Amino acid sequence: MERLFPIGELARRAEVSVQTVRYYERQKLLLPSGRKDSGYRVYDEKALKRLKFIRRSKELGFTLREIKGLLDLRVESASACGKAQKKVNDKLTTVERKIRGLESLRKVLNELVECCNRRRPTEECPILKAIEEER
Repeated sequence: MERLFPIGELARRAEVSVQTVRYYERQKLLLPSGRKDSGYRVYDEKALKRLKFIRRSKELGFTLREIKGLLDLRVESASACGKAQKKVNDKLTTVERKIRGLESLRKVLNELVECCNRRRPTEECPILKAIEEER
């Protein structure tokens, strides 16, 4: 007989909170394998593997919608690997765009820090003036 876990043990094994498990259930990303006579949810190894997949995907920056798409690919035909590669390439493009934006932001913030003389009164602070200006 296959081992079944209560929700708390599943969460602990997947290194997420019980609230996260319940949230993923509401989002239809994860379903309990069944229920005990008492009504408590139970989960099998397959659910644990799926939950770990979701957690790892989140760590890689995928949204829940994107993760649902990846999970759907796991049950598709042999062409799924190419589709998965496209989804990851799309995510990589998004990440690279965000990095460029953050690098630009860092440059602006460094310029603001460099123009600041800490001894000036607040009303003369170039940082606050720069933030107030519309561009």
